[in-house]
Amino acid sequence: MSITPLMPVYPRCDVRPVRGDNCHLISEDGRRFLDFASGIAVNLLGHSNQGLITAIQEQAATLMHVSNLYGSPQGERLARQLVDHTFADTVFFTNSGAEAVETAMKTARAYHQSQGSDERFEIITFNMAFHGRTMGTISASNQTKMHDGFRPLLPGFRYVEFNDLDAARQAIGPHTAAFLVEPLQGEGGIRLASKEFMQGLRDLADEHDLMLILDEVQCGVARTGMLYAYEQFGITPDILATAKGIGGGFPLGACLATQKAARGMTFGTHGSTYGGNPLAMAAGTAVLDQVTKEDFLEHVRDMSARLRSRLEQFIGNHPDLFIEVRGLGLMLGLQMHTESRPFVVHLRDNHGLLTVAAGENVVRLLPPLVIEDAHIEEFMEKLSAGASDYHP
Repeated sequence: MSITPLMPVYPRCDVRPVRGDNCHLISEDGRRFLDFASGIAVNLLGHSNQGLITAIQEQAATLMHVSNLYGSPQGERLARQLVDHTFADTVFFTNSGAEAVETAMKTARAYHQSQGSDERFEIITFNMAFHGRTMGTISASNQTKMHDGFRPLLPGFRYVEFNDLDAARQAIGPHTAAFLVEPLQGEGGIRLASKEFMQGLRDLADEHDLMLILDEVQCGVARTGMLYAYEQFGITPDILATAKGIGGGFPLGACLATQKAARGMTFGTHGSTYGGNPLAMAAGTAVLDQVTKEDFLEHVRDMSARLRSRLEQFIGNHPDLFIEVRGLGLMLGLQMHTESRPFVVHLRDNHGLLTVAAGENVVRLLPPLVIEDAHIEEFMEKLSAGASDYHP
């Protein structure tokens, strides 16, 4: 059998979307799906947000790409928005989350090596993490399924248990440069860090002059009800990787850093051909113009509370299927007694509901942040029907 034109690294299903309508997707054969996957936390404004569409159209008609050798008024504007609304003093734009994490790791190493501490290169990461698909980011994750076929991995990483502050403390050694952690693990099963854990990592980083890197590629950009999840823990990182929702569907990522953390990132140390292109900057600006408004964030928190309340009540009616509701904001998960992927397929194929499987038998719920009560009602109807006729 010959290989397919699209490299066969995804087990693609027979849902073939060709159009989006707010919180729904319409497939090539006319089927309509309620989208509680959002391209895995990407389409946070839904699929037909006029502000985002107009910004991209107008910028495409004006200027799409220019080298980073030149000034970037578009990039300067978006970077200023991020600096004004976060802990950061400076921003590097990328095309994806994996690139943003790579930039973050380079920034952490460069911080130490710019001071002559070349021996400080090791990054402590946490079990069940997902940081991307590059060689660097799979090496930063301890998941065997991501390593198979790609060894040897890159050196310089040490894995410890998530939410175990003592393990993190004991892992610190003379080569340690940074912690890299998702405040809310997505792929790992919607696992939320405790406030004590996150505050403890901040304290350890301060004590040992380590960089605290947060991977908020999935949980950032208003998904938890705050612009970034670190705000929920009462801490600030040194470096943060963001992507997915920040472009609303257009490929965009960014590495945010304090002035101190970025001291080693000087002329010639890093770069990107497409990172920060005017078209991406227009998309990112249109997204931030909306999600940084307090009424938008309040809407996310309100919808989250309503959805979670309904889910807590719902799982009580199906104790044979579900264990608990997990997560924060509109990044929620239903943990099942059995493997979650077949149920995700069942909801998709038989009830027109799109969700995402995750680790620890969890069904990920990642709706657009613009959902309304009617979408929650439709979701609960489809979920209830799916649970009632599911026979694992």
